Amino acid sequence: APQHSAAQWSGMASSPPTAEMAAASVGATLNINVGILGHVDSGKTSLSRALSSTASTNAFDKNPQSKERGITLDLGFSSFLTSLPAQLAGGAYSQMQVTLVDCPGHASLIRTIIGGAQIIDLMLLVIDVTKGIQTQTAECLVIGEILNDTLIVVLNKTDMLPEAGREEKLSKMKARIRKTLAATKFADAPMVAIAARPGGAESAASDASGGAAAVGVSALVDELKARVALPERRHDGPLHFAIDHCFPIKGQGTVLTGTVLSGSLKIGQEIEFPELKQTRKIKSMQMFRKPVQSATQGDRLGVCVTQLDAKALERGIACTPGYISTVSCALVAVRHIRFFKTACKTGAKFHVTVGHATVMGTATFFGPPGAAAAEAERQAAVEGKDEAARKAAQAARALAVARAPLPTSFA
Repeated sequence: APQHSAAQWSGMASSPPTAEMAAASVGATLNINVGILGHVDSGKTSLSRALSSTASTNAFDKNPQSKERGITLDLGFSSFLTSLPAQLAGGAYSQMQVTLVDCPGHASLIRTIIGGAQIIDLMLLVIDVTKGIQTQTAECLVIGEILNDTLIVVLNKTDMLPEAGREEKLSKMKARIRKTLAATKFADAPMVAIAARPGGAESAASDASGGAAAVGVSALVDELKARVALPERRHDGPLHFAIDHCFPIKGQGTVLTGTVLSGSLKIGQEIEFPELKQTRKIKSMQMFRKPVQSATQGDRLGVCVTQLDAKALERGIACTPGYISTVSCALVAVRHIRFFKTACKTGAKFHVTVGHATVMGTATFFGPPGAAAAEAERQAAVEGKDEAARKAAQAARALAVARAPLPTSFA
């Protein structure tokens, strides 16, 4: 794991303020969490780097294993400040901070991707324009449909297309992607063409300045601002803080970084860790290297507590004492994802992900008479199955209804 020093935490308060820090002290800042998802090696981390002005302790693949393997292995967080979009002007906020959640793209890290997607307000789906939609691109699209309502498609690596005929190839790729999106709720999602790292890693390595400047980023920021809606957030209510990283700082305590999903935080407040059955008091807090006294729903920050073993909690939850309890079973409403072709049967084992935690669970499915057949019929209609399949589903539904016992009373 990356090494962290006390200077990275307490030293920020005495550091000379940057222009962005000075701006952040004037009026309230609206934080918007934007997820960057896509297939491995589509340029997600390069895009995060091109957009960001402030990096967290775990941004841009700082993990030694990420550097060694050349791919993103964990969630990375960074941010930039921008003016408030026109549709949000005149309210309680004077500017907007965009927190970027850089998600891995490898198939084996799907649970990490799901965890990242659960804390975002808007999603950027990054696609390598030379390859189009790949396996994890499609998986990220499915996750986005479940957990998000706003999507922007980012066509990256446009510099890799031959200049002669570039626009024609770009138009054809857009048409192919639009055809795929037509079957989703993102049918009208905007597309922005960029080159986050012109020339790729080799160009950056050979250039002392880090390579050529990114192309199209300004247009992407403009599109992002145009699509932002004011999230429904409340300052009151119980605290639910999703922890994604935990590490010790010598002489300071243990730092927990994460996102406030509900409620608020302030220095001196007692918080509980349900999995550990422990409570601790908040010593200090920082939001992207800026010390803060409080934070509210939607904010991303680091929280420092004392006398907590960092090794006991890598990811997890902090909450108002007594608000969240651990359970061994739960009743939930589920729906079948149309791309999942395997039957969901009682007794089958599934990975169950809540926040950043994933456990193995055994499912028992039940519902009103004919519900399964009705769902099969609906799926057949959605996927354009043949007439015989639709009639078979209808027959199965009718049989299930006929076998159901008559009600003993009527309302």
